[in-house]
Amino acid sequence: MIILKSQEEIEKIAMACRIVGRTLAFLKDKIKPGVKTIQIDRFAADYIRDNDAIPAFKGYRGYPANICASVNNEVIHGIPTDRVLNEGDILGVDLGVYKDGFYGDAAYTFPVGEINGEAQRLLKVTEEALYKGIKKARLGNRVSDISFSIQKHVEANGYTVVRAFVGHGIGRDLHEDPQIPNFGPPNRGPRLQSGMTLAIEPMVNVGGHEVVIVDDGWTAVTMDGKLSAHFEHTILVTADEPKILTLLN
Repeated sequence: MIILKSQEEIEKIAMACRIVGRTLAFLKDKIKPGVKTIQIDRFAADYIRDNDAIPAFKGYRGYPANICASVNNEVIHGIPTDRVLNEGDILGVDLGVYKDGFYGDAAYTFPVGEINGEAQRLLKVTEEALYKGIKKARLGNRVSDISFSIQKHVEANGYTVVRAFVGHGIGRDLHEDPQIPNFGPPNRGPRLQSGMTLAIEPMVNVGGHEVVIVDDGWTAVTMDGKLSAHFEHTILVTADEPKILTLLN
């Protein structure tokens, strides 16, 4: 069931989302060669708690960490460890915040030091695809208009979209209806209505779209070992332009 949010609920979701965006912005300067992903996890958790909120991922369906930290060919749900980041890596950070009964969720893939041209292009195209999808989150469009727009941009640039994981509604629960794939034909699925809050999140691979889950039971990696990037915003569908609630500022 898709839940349309009241103005009071939207304001609470927006507060959680602002903390998400600020946390990602705070982490940007922390992500550099020589830092361990577990340190990034602790920086994020401390920052979120300092803002009177709760890291949403810790314990969610048994997830063991505060954030997801996915390096290079790790697509999503990478568990922070003592792994040291190296010059030229890319790090996808996915994090959620729970505050006053509501959730916010976003992801950003960061360069670690100087990265090569292919990695730069992957990050650029993936972030562009996110904004292409957001642009379609308009009153009267359908969910798959978002999906189609993302897939079209990704594939036009020679990459593939991950199909095993999708975006989602968000509000009192971290994952709500509707599911929002990053692929598929346009003009399918529920119509978008004012008051819908959606987490749109393309995951894009340099090689094939296939992924596998490693032995930790969480981390999804590209089957062919090639790079993957992940960008996500929580947005609000309005009577006018879609509003991004998780801006990094």
